[in-house]
Amino acid sequence: MNTTPRWLNRMVLAVVGLLAAAAGAAGLALLTLPAVASWWAATAPGVGEAVDGARTRTTLEGQADTWLWLALAAALLLLIVLLVLWITAQGRGRTGIFASTADVTRPGAGDAGAADATGAVGTVTITAAAAEQALKAALLERPDLAAASVSTWLVRGGPGLHVRVFPRKGVPAYAVAADLSRLVEALDAITGYRTPVLISIRSGARVRFTRTDRVA
Repeated sequence: MNTTPRWLNRMVLAVVGLLAAAAGAAGLALLTLPAVASWWAATAPGVGEAVDGARTRTTLEGQADTWLWLALAAALLLLIVLLVLWITAQGRGRTGIFASTADVTRPGAGDAGAADATGAVGTVTITAAAAEQALKAALLERPDLAAASVSTWLVRGGPGLHVRVFPRKGVPAYAVAADLSRLVEALDAITGYRTPVLISIRSGARVRFTRTDRVA
């Protein structure tokens, strides 16, 4: 439900993984294969001379060192900016508003609504935290759930709920899904707003290592 650039993340991880694998394979080959080690011993002096030649050609008159260091610093600064932008692009799409409506008294003042019986003007807002806490409190009262979480995201320009539950061992998923649907319908009836809901029924270490409560 969020706007995380998943394809970009996969591409970045793939490129970084390939580069790391190539570097590791090259180092392992130098350590274990005599032919590769001898080739590198013969090639390394030429590489060093090429680097020295490039440094000499890029050293400006009157300067003590090459301007390549400045170019490298600029490239690293650009890389830092790109990484910051990439980090800020992760997990976007959360919203703090579950529902909102506005009332007006003057005709033609807008399409936000109309005044109530007292002629009062105002806006009624239901925060996402209120809806999340109400639904989560109902979920945590269930003994057949090891854990639950509720979050609110923007879905096609409007708020939507993402409900994640972790049933205990032996609890049928269809029963949990049916009960969650009834809870969501009750929330819609209480708030007066019908919102899209994504229900995730999961299992993992949290369920496997959670002790089942027993009553003697």
